[in-house]
Amino acid sequence: MNPRTSVSGPSERRALTGSSFGTRLFLALTVVVVGCAVSAWIVASALAPGIFHDHLGQAGIDHNSSQAAHVEMAFTWAIVLAWGMAIAIAVLLALAVSWYLTRRVQRSLTAVTTSAARIASGRYDTRVHSPGLGREFDELAVTVNELARRLEATESTRRRMLSDLGHEMRTPIATLDSYLEALDDGVRTFDDDTRQVLRGATHRLGRLAQDITAVSRAEEHLTRIRPVPTTTGALVTAAVDAVRERYESKGVVLHSRIDDSMVVAADPDRLDQVLGNLLDNALRHTPAGGTVTVASSRANYDRVEITVADTGEGIASDHLDHLFDRFYRADTARDRSHGGTGIGLTITRTLVEAHHGRVRVHSDGPGRGARFTLELPIIKL
Repeated sequence: MNPRTSVSGPSERRALTGSSFGTRLFLALTVVVVGCAVSAWIVASALAPGIFHDHLGQAGIDHNSSQAAHVEMAFTWAIVLAWGMAIAIAVLLALAVSWYLTRRVQRSLTAVTTSAARIASGRYDTRVHSPGLGREFDELAVTVNELARRLEATESTRRRMLSDLGHEMRTPIATLDSYLEALDDGVRTFDDDTRQVLRGATHRLGRLAQDITAVSRAEEHLTRIRPVPTTTGALVTAAVDAVRERYESKGVVLHSRIDDSMVVAADPDRLDQVLGNLLDNALRHTPAGGTVTVASSRANYDRVEITVADTGEGIASDHLDHLFDRFYRADTARDRSHGGTGIGLTITRTLVEAHHGRVRVHSDGPGRGARFTLELPIIKL
């Protein structure tokens, strides 16, 4: 037998079978109310007779007269009845209010403990409603709900990652297995072509592992956003300068146009990652001699847009709604031959939404280019 179990088991059972918090709170309030009532009665009994006799003396009434005895008897009964009824009513009202409050507190605590137990058992869709008992209880409900949401997101991401890993790893593993088997059987020799194929498969597995880590952190909101006031013009300029050399080496023309440079609350590193993903995507799908244009313009009075438009392969309309889904590739415009794993656009959308913005895509069809639009809220300085 585990000694820790034998020691902690009885104490845990005693804790479970003990009186509830609501019962203890109600008993404590009852003691306080009864104590106040008894104290008031004692004080009144000690002070009232002396004050009464003093007033009789000031009125010229002899304490030993029958008139004084009659008045004193009337006063005594009046005090007993009035104080008795007043204290009784006050005690009953106080106990009723105490019972109501303890019941509400007990129900709220029971709801929290029940929800916590359900979350611990794996039911992450459990939520706690605000009990309306004050800021502390509301914060407790919000904290429990946030805990459940984070666990649900983590579990959902874990399951999808396992499914996606199995799907995405199948091709490179099959390539490695077939080539190694061919080498063992003597069908192939370990020449430069074989080495490149094997190295490409291992690189793809490594890139897949890196992207899986990045998208899981982004989807679970573990990627920290540190927003600072910055301008969209500065973001566009930095992103274009970072990729200009690669565009020139491929023969793709890269333009930047800043119609309006607005101030936004952004994490420059994360939005540089977003624009980098969009520019890399445009470069992969734009042939030599094509053009990619990055522009910043005001969308309306409180939003600004950054667009990345290319003259490349374009996207069929039935693929547009799924382009930001994890591992999604259009058959003609987003296939594996371009070297992507289908996660970059998912990370882009997640990071943009973390900045309280949104990203959308438009294309007139295959061969007619594509335009990605990043929309962010403007801040007032």
